[in-house]
Amino acid sequence: MGTFKIEGGHQLSGEIIPQGAKNEALQIICAVLLTPEKVTIHNIPDILDVNKLISLLKDLGVKIQKKKKGSYTFMADEVNLDYLQSDRFKEDGRGLRGSIMLVGPLLARFGMGYIPKPGGDKIGRRRLDTHFEGFIKLGAKFRYNKEEHFYGVEAKKLKGTYMLLDEASVTGTANIVMAAVLAQGETTIYNAACEPYLQQLCKMLNRMGAKIKGIGSNLLVIEGVQKLQGTEHTMLPDMIEIGSWIGLAAMTKSELTIKNVSWDDLGQIPAVFQKLGVTLLRKGDDIFIPQHKNGYEIQNFIDGSILTIADAPWPGFTPDLLSIVLVMATQARGEVVIHQKMFESRLFFVDKLIDMGAKIILCDPHRATVIGHDFKSTLKATTMVSPDIRAGISLLIAALSAKGTSIIHNIEQIDRGYENIDGRLRAIGAKIVRV
Repeated sequence: MGTFKIEGGHQLSGEIIPQGAKNEALQIICAVLLTPEKVTIHNIPDILDVNKLISLLKDLGVKIQKKKKGSYTFMADEVNLDYLQSDRFKEDGRGLRGSIMLVGPLLARFGMGYIPKPGGDKIGRRRLDTHFEGFIKLGAKFRYNKEEHFYGVEAKKLKGTYMLLDEASVTGTANIVMAAVLAQGETTIYNAACEPYLQQLCKMLNRMGAKIKGIGSNLLVIEGVQKLQGTEHTMLPDMIEIGSWIGLAAMTKSELTIKNVSWDDLGQIPAVFQKLGVTLLRKGDDIFIPQHKNGYEIQNFIDGSILTIADAPWPGFTPDLLSIVLVMATQARGEVVIHQKMFESRLFFVDKLIDMGAKIILCDPHRATVIGHDFKSTLKATTMVSPDIRAGISLLIAALSAKGTSIIHNIEQIDRGYENIDGRLRAIGAKIVRV
């Protein structure tokens, strides 16, 4: 189990370039299975979850070449379907939440898709019903081995249909879209997710020869085609990492420039941080965060009531940034309610922040009230364990702002989502060592 040793209380400065988007990568890389032709993908983040998925594809028989840092070519012309039934796949697939998105492309092109119950963050229940209900509506037969926790779907040929998704699941929508592009006839998906990463997937599939209409809306219409061709694709910067750097700059009173953020794809993110009192300046496609010498003040609602920040499907505020917002609020001027609607275990890391001296009331598994210190009382260094990716980066930000030396164990959770995090932090002045 890896460990970070962090000496907090230092101001940072400089420029930081966000990595490619993790959540986009997990969809886009699975889509290479839809064609036997070469697919080239750029701006792939070098993180554990993505590297595990690339390794899975390699074991599945996909030919993979690394062209340069972040750029790979994939060719799925000789896929080994026997691997899907092997004990090794049942073990390897279990360690990665994103492995679920292999099922849609495999089902569409080969008539079968299997997956062990996937792992990932321990942040609460994460249903797979949306995925499999969509496949069933397209004509697939579903089976589940309870003893091995092994899912399977099979179909001689998928047929287009109308479906109303029970939730606007991003991964569920992506999986169903990848299945539907090779189905017979027209598929209509209502209550579809419309995140920028899903838009990126749909645009890439259209370049490959798919016929998808309604991209960016919650109503997608897909006319099935016989086959798809190769293409080239560049991924967006990771909006969750961009939000993490904003929170870090505010908490450490640092002047930072976040480069090439693709502003138009950030949705509510800049506005939410501005409500928390953070000054963000747009310079071309960069975010400049000046030094907050006098701290930052949380706005109230216009009727004077306490601000509530809650997650919601896009274009609402992403749940992956609520942990960052929460830790940032511990040093703000004012109070805020954080309402995590989607995952009932994601706020349980706040006990670590309370140990550091933060004023937080955990109202229930979904809501926390934060009373900011206004930097009149700094957080205290401590020893912590990272429970998941987003809580891990939040604890890291807390440690960088705290006085003294903090220890964070289980940093593999942070490495799952953040590329070379310690090296990039040291480049802007952080005192962090990987033990």
